[in-house]
Amino acid sequence: MRMNIQRFIQYIQFEKRFSVHTVKAYENDLGQFKDYIVQTYETEEVAEVSHGMIRSWIVSLMDQGISSRTVNRKITSLKSFFRFLLRKNEISLNPMLKVQSPKTSKRLPVFVDQDKMELLFEKVDFGEGFEAQRDHLLLEFLYATGMRLSELIGLKESSIDQYQSQIKVLGKRNKERIIPFTKKLQSSIREYLQEKKKMFPGEDSFFVTDNGKPLYPKLVYRIVTKRLSAVTTLDKKSPHVLRHTFATHMLNNGADINSVKELLGHANLSATQVYTHNTIEKLKQVYKQAHPRA
Repeated sequence: MRMNIQRFIQYIQFEKRFSVHTVKAYENDLGQFKDYIVQTYETEEVAEVSHGMIRSWIVSLMDQGISSRTVNRKITSLKSFFRFLLRKNEISLNPMLKVQSPKTSKRLPVFVDQDKMELLFEKVDFGEGFEAQRDHLLLEFLYATGMRLSELIGLKESSIDQYQSQIKVLGKRNKERIIPFTKKLQSSIREYLQEKKKMFPGEDSFFVTDNGKPLYPKLVYRIVTKRLSAVTTLDKKSPHVLRHTFATHMLNNGADINSVKELLGHANLSATQVYTHNTIEKLKQVYKQAHPRA
């Protein structure tokens, strides 16, 4: 049987409900793998693919200078693909069982220091008018809730419960979660909505462009980069950096890791534990500065 990648892509897209970004990544990874097998081994028969063929593809990727992190993502794509084929009885043995992933060095999440975030909201002049008001609230939202970019863009006016001071967020795989917010943010939301309804009545998207259209990813990146540049020299300035910042500051200030996991919408605690490394690094720094024999 030939390597039918498209059936697997439809499965993760419509049954597993993976995000558009993830589906595209899987499709690209499997397409590259298929091209390699066809060119190197002159076969498209999925049952003929062995662990040796897969290892040789991995070696070729490493030889091209592709990072072990990226290679591991491609291996994850293959693992999911061959598990799918095994369940469909299209192969009798899973060749991925003998394939090991290359080791990766752990990268600590990039985050903005707490005093820099306070400086951003308390001292930086965002300007006047609707655009400035929206930008300020957008950054407040990302820092106060830790939500993902896609979740921010998907917010509707109906997602905000001002009386209960909470936001209903639609996360990965259409999983809903509730995030509380502060009285200070509640006041900013009320003022923003009053202005938005005057300028763009009838538009249900919570955050909008200067023309009243729903916000889009590139604009959010531009807003975040522009505003963070006023307080930090970090190379990376993105909505996800503010998600990292939210989680790191919560843990640094004593939040329970399981609570942070729920707020972030992580499926597994291991995804949240990466932020504890930043907390440990901070403790090491304090220790070195304070202990007489450090």
